[in-house]
Amino acid sequence: MSAESAAQRAGAHGETGPVSRWDHDMLGSVEVPGEAYYGAHTVRAVVNFPITGETLSARPHLIRALTAVKQAAAAANAEVGALDADLASAIADACTEIRDGALHEQFVVDLIQGGAGTSTNMNANEVIANRALELLGRRRGDYTVLHPLDHVNLGQSTNDVYPTAVKLALDAHLAVLLGALAGLREAFAGKAAEFTDVLKMGRTQLQDAVPMTLGQEFAAFAATLAEDEQRLAEARMLLHELNLGGTAIGTGLNARPGYRQLAVEHLRRLTGIPTLVSSPDLIEATQDVGVFVQLSGVLKRVAVKLSKICNDLRLLSSGPQAGLGEISLPARQAGSSIMPGKVNPVIPEAVNQIAFEIIGNDVTVTLAAEGGQLQLNAFEPIIYRSLSAGLDHLAAGITVLTEKCVRGITANRQRLAESVAASTGLVTALSPAIGYETACAIALEAHRTGRPALDLVRERALLTEAELRTLTSPAALTGHPTP
Repeated sequence: MSAESAAQRAGAHGETGPVSRWDHDMLGSVEVPGEAYYGAHTVRAVVNFPITGETLSARPHLIRALTAVKQAAAAANAEVGALDADLASAIADACTEIRDGALHEQFVVDLIQGGAGTSTNMNANEVIANRALELLGRRRGDYTVLHPLDHVNLGQSTNDVYPTAVKLALDAHLAVLLGALAGLREAFAGKAAEFTDVLKMGRTQLQDAVPMTLGQEFAAFAATLAEDEQRLAEARMLLHELNLGGTAIGTGLNARPGYRQLAVEHLRRLTGIPTLVSSPDLIEATQDVGVFVQLSGVLKRVAVKLSKICNDLRLLSSGPQAGLGEISLPARQAGSSIMPGKVNPVIPEAVNQIAFEIIGNDVTVTLAAEGGQLQLNAFEPIIYRSLSAGLDHLAAGITVLTEKCVRGITANRQRLAESVAASTGLVTALSPAIGYETACAIALEAHRTGRPALDLVRERALLTEAELRTLTSPAALTGHPTP
């Protein structure tokens, strides 16, 4: 693809005017759509990376994070005397506009790209520079006044800007996921309270085990989600250690003394994240992506556990006549084009699929992290895309699961009561009183004859009616009294 056709393609992402302009980089001149805020580096990246069709504009968290980094850098550079105050102010104003939602359509490079994120950094540098030029009353592309590299990227490298922005963006993605998880946990806790008096049979290895309440089953779902919230919060804190100020490999080359500390201080103020800190070893921090491996592992943990919960919901609602049929999920759509009346558990099934995606993404993140060499990992773009997609999809799936499934679950109380009465699992509660061998004999006869185990106990006069009532009371069977 030529630079000219690339300019046309890139222009489709934003406004196009009747004329184009010529921008240049180290490889030569490139035609850029006249109304575009990006420049030559961005147009070349559009040519080089027609990979997914998913551009930076699809990730507003990353755009806001990038512009926050650039705004913090400009303020720090002005304070240390490296950047003219008027230019710093124009850069800051442009960044504020973009962080507020302006010009996101101008971020047109593909999320997957070579160069360790250089194309992303350059797209941001060019858009910010050209908007800042407008604010100064200059034309776009007048880089003699304000330059994407000399001024917007001053004291920086892609190698400290991009990972810093990725960490800030992932922090924002995580905030959304944690909010969704809290909502689902509360929904399960509400169902636990609603079903606290509903006895049922617990199962191990899909076989009848011992009685419990449906409320206890749903309370366990809420408890496991609470654990996941805590693990995610711990992983989130690891994102707050930054290598900003390390520039190319962590030595801080071309950054003024004092810049690093000031840049992080300004970033804390701009993002509202008070726990942002500079890494104690910037060389190590520039090459290490362990935090992303950690986050990916925790995200996989959440996905695996949530998928198991969805499996349970599907099993418990199976049938409804020929399966377990213990609970009913809200009917959301017709389940078959051939079987009348069939309704499928489509919401849990959708969340299962999101979990499968996240488990696969974890492999991608692992391989990308392992593929780093010497002082830099070049594969952070695919790490960010994998993590951000997983976080977004899981948050959306959890919200759907909460609102369109869990809140509408009902208990099939009569069926549950009948299954408890018919189950030989009740015999376990009697074995301390009648002995294990006798209990086994009762259970086997109940299986063989299909008669309730308690009737056989009564026939053999093994226990009095009062003893049976005490041993099979809800309090005795579940460890909790029934209100």
